[in-house]
Amino acid sequence: MNKQDYKIHIVGAGISGLTAATVLEQNGYFPVIIEASDRVGGRVKTDIVNGYQLDHGFQVLLTAYPAAQKYLDYESLELQNFLPGASIFKNKKQEIIGDPLRDASLLFLTLLASVGTVSDKFQILKLNTNLKKKSIQEIFSGEAQTTLSYLTDKGFSSKIIDNFFTPFFSGIFLEDELETSSRMFEFVYKMFGEGDAAVPKGGMEEIPKQLLHHLKNTVIKYNTSVSSISDDKIKLGNGEEIESDFIIVATEASNLIQNLKNQAIEWQSSDTLYFETENRTIKKPLIGLIANKSAVINNIFYHTSLETTTNTDKELLSVTVVDNQGLSGKALIDQVQKELKDLCGITSSRFIKHYRIPKSLPKLGELNYKISPSETRLTETIYLAGDVQLNGSLNAAMLAGESAALGVLENLEGLFK
Repeated sequence: MNKQDYKIHIVGAGISGLTAATVLEQNGYFPVIIEASDRVGGRVKTDIVNGYQLDHGFQVLLTAYPAAQKYLDYESLELQNFLPGASIFKNKKQEIIGDPLRDASLLFLTLLASVGTVSDKFQILKLNTNLKKKSIQEIFSGEAQTTLSYLTDKGFSSKIIDNFFTPFFSGIFLEDELETSSRMFEFVYKMFGEGDAAVPKGGMEEIPKQLLHHLKNTVIKYNTSVSSISDDKIKLGNGEEIESDFIIVATEASNLIQNLKNQAIEWQSSDTLYFETENRTIKKPLIGLIANKSAVINNIFYHTSLETTTNTDKELLSVTVVDNQGLSGKALIDQVQKELKDLCGITSSRFIKHYRIPKSLPKLGELNYKISPSETRLTETIYLAGDVQLNGSLNAAMLAGESAALGVLENLEGLFK
C-alpha cells in the first residue's frame, strides 16, 4: 500500500490538529481533518465586527515558544509586539512597570512605580536572570508548587504579588488565586523574558490560517461533527460512518471514546468584552492590569495601539474578565463600563461584543512540557493530541499534535519494514 492510500483522520482543525497534519504531510501522507465548525482555529479565532478585528478572548503569541518558531513564519504574520511590561491601575492611579533591560524607556517608570518595594524590583531582575539560565526541561522536571507559594518563597512582598503578579498571571492562567503550578509560571515567565508578546496584524486567527495555507495534501471536512470513535471507525453526527486506519483526536476525547467517558477535562472559563472608546488611558502598547481584587475586570488592552483596525479615529479596547462574579449579559456589561470609568478613567465606551468562553483553558493537575509519540497512543490506531495532553498553551498544542503524528508514523514504519 502506498503512503497516500492510508486513511488517516484527524478530529479537530485547531492548532494541534493542523500541526499533526503538517507532520504527516512532511512524511508523505494525505490526512483528512474532520472539523465541526466552518473554519480552522479551534479556540484561536478572529471575527470582523464593525470594522474591528475581535479575537475570541484576549490572546497573545509568545515569540519565544520553541514549537511556534519551528512551525510558524513570523515575518509573514506581521507580528505587532507589546512592550515588555504592564500599566497598573490602583486607587485611580496608573503606574508602569517593565523590563528596562529589554526596553530602556521603561527604566525610570519602573524605578518610580510604587506597586512594589525596592527589594521586589531586585528580586524580579534576579528571577529574570535565573530563568534565562534554566532550561525548559529543568523547569518541567523540577519540584511543583502553587505559583503563589513559589512567589512567596522567592521573597516577593504581598504588595508586588497583589499589584502585579496576581492580576498579570490571573489573566494568563484564568484563575485569580495563583493555584496554577509553578512549572507553568516559570515556563511562561521565561518565554516572556526571552521573546515578545505579540499579535499578528490580522488577528490571532492568522496563526491557524497560516498552518492551513501550508497544507497541500490534506482534505478538511468542515461543518462535520463526530459523535463517537472506535478503533477503525468514526461515527459522524448525521449517523454516517467513516472507516479509518489511524485516528488522531485533536479535541477533547472524553465524549467521543467509550473508555474515556469518566475522564472529562475540567476547564477554566472567561469573558472578553470589546468596546469602542474615544480616549485612551494607556499611551504605550502595554496591557493594563486592574490591581483591585473586588473588581470584575482583570485586564484591558487597546488593540488600536497595534494598528489592528480600520477605524483610525476611534480606539478598540478589550476587557478580560476572569471571574464574572455571577454577572452576565447587560449586568456584566454595565459593571465593566462602571469600572472602566471609576478605575481607569475611561469615560466613553460603546459596547461592541461580548464573548463568553466556557472552555478557555484546560484545568490540568500534572503539567508537562513534552509527550513522547508512544505516550499519545490510546490504542493501536487511536492517538490523542491537543494542549490537554500537556499544558494550556499554543506551544503545547503544537507539540502534542507533532507527537501524535509521530506516534502514527512510528506505527506505520513498522508496517513498511
